[in-house]
Amino acid sequence: MIFERSLKRELAYTAGAVFMVLLTIFLTTILIRIVGFAASGEIDPRDVVVLIGLTVIGYFAVMLVVTLFVSILFVLTRWYRDSEMVVWLASGVSLTRFIKPIVMFAAPILLLVAFFAYVGWPWSNAQSKAIRTRFQQRDEVSLLAPGQFRESQTSHRVFFVEKMTADQGHVENVFVTSTENGKVSIIVSHNGHTETAKDGSHFVVLENGRRYDGEPGQPDFRIMEFQRYGVKIAQQPVVNVPTTTGMSTLALLRHPTRSNLAEFAWRTGLVLMAANLVLLGIPLAYQNPRRGRTINLVMAVLIFLTYSNLLNVVQTWMEQGRVSFVVGLLGLHVLVAAVVVVVFWLRVRNRPLISRAMFTRARARAQGA
Repeated sequence: MIFERSLKRELAYTAGAVFMVLLTIFLTTILIRIVGFAASGEIDPRDVVVLIGLTVIGYFAVMLVVTLFVSILFVLTRWYRDSEMVVWLASGVSLTRFIKPIVMFAAPILLLVAFFAYVGWPWSNAQSKAIRTRFQQRDEVSLLAPGQFRESQTSHRVFFVEKMTADQGHVENVFVTSTENGKVSIIVSHNGHTETAKDGSHFVVLENGRRYDGEPGQPDFRIMEFQRYGVKIAQQPVVNVPTTTGMSTLALLRHPTRSNLAEFAWRTGLVLMAANLVLLGIPLAYQNPRRGRTINLVMAVLIFLTYSNLLNVVQTWMEQGRVSFVVGLLGLHVLVAAVVVVVFWLRVRNRPLISRAMFTRARARAQGA
């Protein structure tokens, strides 16, 4: 039918534009945050681009859900505003006839939402966790950066080097301080280099320097000069502890703990939320010429934020054991589906979602109180 082809075509154009806007905003936000982590030494600057890509993949499902909902509202709102909807309704096309073309348009996107929720989200989280863990558990030589104070993750040491070669084999003007049992040890050296012992231990060998040992506030500091001094580099094996968000969907079902089932319910909830919002967008798109043009967009944002926050609340309740798995998995979405049916019923019969009588009764109750 003509209106179905026209609707699908305009939905496709609008969805593409909305997705690109969301992707740009999301990329900008993630770029600022991850670059900040790199500047503070929490991640390797060389991994910034990879982490940005992994984060975007992880949140693809959420962006697609928002894209679907906003696109449907935009297109149908414009049809109401430009009187195209009036023409179709006057031609005998009921509001329920819009369900079929919109569902056919949304079906491939819903499949993508399911794919990124069940596969993309855990994979990206697992890869990001592995990259961060590998960087945080690196040895102390990897911490060194010219002109920066760096604190060791494995010992109470702070390093500072003024100059360093590209292979980190030679350093100049070294400052190392450590605290143990209330005593402070400070080592200052003109230059140094790294060595590996026969047993595999790594050392930073400092040359032509001094060591100061003592307790702060006490006058009995010891000062020693040395020509060669070795500082052992602490090392830890890389242990990648799996998290719930990084576990595959099959692994969650194989180990049905509270946290795992709550995570599975959240991933499934994204798909069910997308389906509910697709249908809810049809009756909510009604545009009153007397209202502002942006009210539907504001309403869409509020509805999505409320729905997503409730989804997170249900996930927390499942982890705490306050609701069962079946209730946590389907309860919220069944309730929203019932709201969709009611809103459809009111709009098909051309009844307002919120009548003046409701406002009058509410005002009378407020005055009586």
